[in-house]
Amino acid sequence: MVTIKQLEHTKSLTKSATPEQLKCSFLCFQGVKTLNYCLGNQSFFDNTSFVEPSGVPEDLSLLDALLLAQWEERMWRGCFRYDVTASEIKVISGGKKFLAQLNEKWIMDPFILNSIDQNEELLFCVTRSEKANSELIPSAAVPNDSILVIINANPIEYGHVFVVPCGSNRLYPDARSFEMIVRIAFEINNYSFRLFYDCSSPGASHVYFQACYFPDHLPVELMPIDTFFSDGQRGIYISTLIDYPIKTILFEYTYNNRIIMMEAISEICSSLREKNISYNLLISDCGKRIFLFLQKSAISGNLLAWECGGYFLFGSKYEFDQVTEEAIHKRLSAVSLNDEGFQVVKQLCCSIASKLAV
Repeated sequence: MVTIKQLEHTKSLTKSATPEQLKCSFLCFQGVKTLNYCLGNQSFFDNTSFVEPSGVPEDLSLLDALLLAQWEERMWRGCFRYDVTASEIKVISGGKKFLAQLNEKWIMDPFILNSIDQNEELLFCVTRSEKANSELIPSAAVPNDSILVIINANPIEYGHVFVVPCGSNRLYPDARSFEMIVRIAFEINNYSFRLFYDCSSPGASHVYFQACYFPDHLPVELMPIDTFFSDGQRGIYISTLIDYPIKTILFEYTYNNRIIMMEAISEICSSLREKNISYNLLISDCGKRIFLFLQKSAISGNLLAWECGGYFLFGSKYEFDQVTEEAIHKRLSAVSLNDEGFQVVKQLCCSIASKLAV
């Protein structure tokens, strides 16, 4: 039997940074000038002109081009600890098509915002604009309520970055942060782009997401679903995944109802935190689908969001060669929330979604 080596998550949910510490973390960015991508106030959800992303690779958006250009420029400057594009990746034999990457240099360092090299690691920030269309400002001060996009020096895939909301001092993502994050996913307009969130990130000084590009679907994205909440009039659907080893809930919605959905997900995350239930999020399909992975209460050995999605890294050639679907399945099942707890979370989702959809 092959064992999957995991880094221990030594920080429980109750030992995260305080709101005061979160606020202080962003003081180091006051007065810093960088590229500002300003989100237009009409181009995203104008019902009269709205067109969903085509998903065609040739349709490279401005934000997508900006992120890739800045990330690649840092790669050529040697800001990363290794060339992730040289890593070997394979599909693990079996029905679930789990993915394995051989990466002998990857380590998971705690992300501490005030230790960031602003010149080397900060790529740009994303903020709101009063103008109709989105635009790029070459150099401007970082707004207090912006989203910082920062390189991850230990990338697991191409374009790997930290995506950090500045405006929130909560210990979990609030509705406004979620909406901004989803907006970024839409404006990237690239179906290879995924966003992740881990509620129990070890050593985290504040709330942050991670994002990178995957050339193919993650295994979890191909699983069949069973819808248990539906508001067809508003285009909101909540489902469970069928025959997946870790308990997972899928949120799907139309873009013009994103505020209701983001408020619901934020409230659900807050409730999970109060119940000491560890969870992860995967945002895919240009923001249209959000997967909620439910793990046992915060313990040593919790999985990362991309692992919950079926993407695992291995530090040795032997384990990479010998890994089986059975071993991955066992690892996912071992951390999954139990059936009783899952029913409680499903009822919570229905209750919150019904309340906000009125």
